[in-house]
Amino acid sequence: MKRLDYDFFHRHALEVAPELVGKLLVHNGQMLRISETEAYCGETDTACHASKGRTKRTEVLYMEAGTIYIYLCYGMHWLMNVITGDADDPQGVLIRACVEANGPGKLTKHLGITGVQNRGSIVTSPDLWIADDGFRCSIRTDKRVGIGYASEEDQAKHWRFILDQYE
Repeated sequence: MKRLDYDFFHRHALEVAPELVGKLLVHNGQMLRISETEAYCGETDTACHASKGRTKRTEVLYMEAGTIYIYLCYGMHWLMNVITGDADDPQGVLIRACVEANGPGKLTKHLGITGVQNRGSIVTSPDLWIADDGFRCSIRTDKRVGIGYASEEDQAKHWRFILDQYE
């Protein structure tokens, strides 16, 4: 099993997101297989939190690849993203589901991931990382969900990547 490094995340979100499907999300010795991700691609993507520009909340999106971005959704669910690409180019990937937890809030709850890990590094954290164990799968794409605030064009993009079948 190999831990994913900085170079893996230092690419565009649309390259990283599909390649994260099938990888293992590891926190404090627990492992879940990632089954769904979504890409968010900068200030021009109206579904991305950075679409309104740089703020105290979105500053984390402008950090270096591999930075963990965790935020509270609806005041009750922690959602976990990993920043990708170059610093100052706000993009990232939402870990939307795992095989064992079928939702972004369910997977963070299952693993005990909270806002405490926000702004940490998925590359260097001793407690939270993503690993490749050689598992291979095919994926399918679909529209992102939960982004009713985004433009119709951005809502229609197939930037959600879903584990389709094991190979």
